[in-house]
Amino acid sequence: MADNTPAAEGAPGPVTVMLEVPAMKCVVPGRVFDAWSWCRSDVVEWRRPAGSLSSFATEHTPIDGQNPPGLAFVMREECTFLPRELAKLHVFGYGLENELALAPWGIDQATDLLYERQARPHDVFWLAASTVDALVWGLHDWVHFHNHGPFEEPAMTELQCDLVAIAWLRQNAARIGLDEKRLTCIARDLADLSRKRFEFEGVDSPIADLDALFLGPYPDALE
Repeated sequence: MADNTPAAEGAPGPVTVMLEVPAMKCVVPGRVFDAWSWCRSDVVEWRRPAGSLSSFATEHTPIDGQNPPGLAFVMREECTFLPRELAKLHVFGYGLENELALAPWGIDQATDLLYERQARPHDVFWLAASTVDALVWGLHDWVHFHNHGPFEEPAMTELQCDLVAIAWLRQNAARIGLDEKRLTCIARDLADLSRKRFEFEGVDSPIADLDALFLGPYPDALE
């Protein structure tokens, strides 16, 4: 396991990439998502360890519903109203010491608390993600942070988050290092995962053909 000691002098540090993550139109009912009404997404600061880019070009590993390793929302300053843990316990290769990160179990709580405090997510966090699946779920959670809703229809909520996440991946593919083949694999995985969620809840998806939805162009970006 990599350690979190600062890089030796002259050694490459973590890579920082600013990803464009604009607000997108919703495909689920308004009762599920507030359609970015309290805070529109615009940019996320993504950092990855030096040398991790090779993992983005390797053979595709299926995206599943598990919280992946290598993912953390690192706080720019301690945010006392959010559940937090030492970031270096969860992500490696960043030279982290006493920096704090959102506790991995605190995504839903953070969504509510950021809304209550009207705290813009970009002002609070930067995203640490060292693998493709970590970046997918990091962007998925970034959608959560910007939309406040009751979370009483999980399959609907997760569909919207997944759909925006794949749209953001496509928009930033060149900066991330993802080719069309990898994007297609991710889209198919997310469509299959969404289908399983609706089957588990015993409800119909608002869009019948989930494969076409995820593989096709996103409906529209908000003006």
